Amino acid sequence: MDYTLVTAARNEALNIEEPLKSVCAQLKKPLRWVIVDDGSTDETSTIVRRYAHENAFIELVQFQSRSERNFAGKAHAINAAIERLSDLEFEVVGNLDADVSFPPEYMGFVLSKFAEDQELGIGGTPFTEEGGYDSTRDSFEGENYVAGPCQLFRRKCWEEINGYVANKAGGVDWIAVMTARMKGWKVRAYPDKRFHHHRSMGTAERSQLSSMFSYGEKDYYLGGALLWQLFRCSYRMAKRPYLLGGLALLAGYTSAAIRRMPRAVSDELMAFHRAEQMKKLKTILLSMLRLKKIDNFSVATKQG
Repeated sequence: MDYTLVTAARNEALNIEEPLKSVCAQLKKPLRWVIVDDGSTDETSTIVRRYAHENAFIELVQFQSRSERNFAGKAHAINAAIERLSDLEFEVVGNLDADVSFPPEYMGFVLSKFAEDQELGIGGTPFTEEGGYDSTRDSFEGENYVAGPCQLFRRKCWEEINGYVANKAGGVDWIAVMTARMKGWKVRAYPDKRFHHHRSMGTAERSQLSSMFSYGEKDYYLGGALLWQLFRCSYRMAKRPYLLGGLALLAGYTSAAIRRMPRAVSDELMAFHRAEQMKKLKTILLSMLRLKKIDNFSVATKQG
């Protein structure tokens, strides 16, 4: 099964060698990997160019520097990279952030899942971060969600959901996953492997608390239910940075609600999202009442 990769990178000189080393070491290499340097002012493009010189499948594309930083820029960069793959025949396309790493057998493992299941639209694995974070344990996204830093799409699925939506406020990878699921595609993170994210999610060019505030805003404008948000904030208070992190998350959601921040999703997708949240919350509360241990990773698939 042939695959391609795309990456949007902006001022990632400190991290870009992690995915470069990982992809170049893959037992199953991509037909092409288009890396878009989205207006970097550091040595990002120099590092990529060095690897491209030694690996013919790597293509560097450079965008002009821009003063404004937002997530629409990432979507535009990724979609521009996808266009450069139009001359190739491939079945799977993967988006990699510029700060991830994974073992040599990683891509072959995920590709095998696409080969086994024709209904699989988005595939990947859980991930780890510094400080002992593991998304199977420390997140409630679950096994039917694939995190944005390393998402592989069946080409037909990518085309059906129209790729990444250029939403300035963020959530482009989440919208892609939820839209695919709403349209009937299977989305799975397979726990046999992990990729490592070398920077805490959402902390590019901002502090951890600022990131938590931003995530709270995102929870609102992506249509998250208030009841679920209260649970999420309470849960976050037990994780680093503890109380402040949970309060920052709640403050972001509340601020967005007061400002009536425009929602980035359709009414249909918001209803789908909230229904899933309530089913998940019901399962969690029932497990707590029965004094059963909550399996964060599989809770979403044990609803009922």
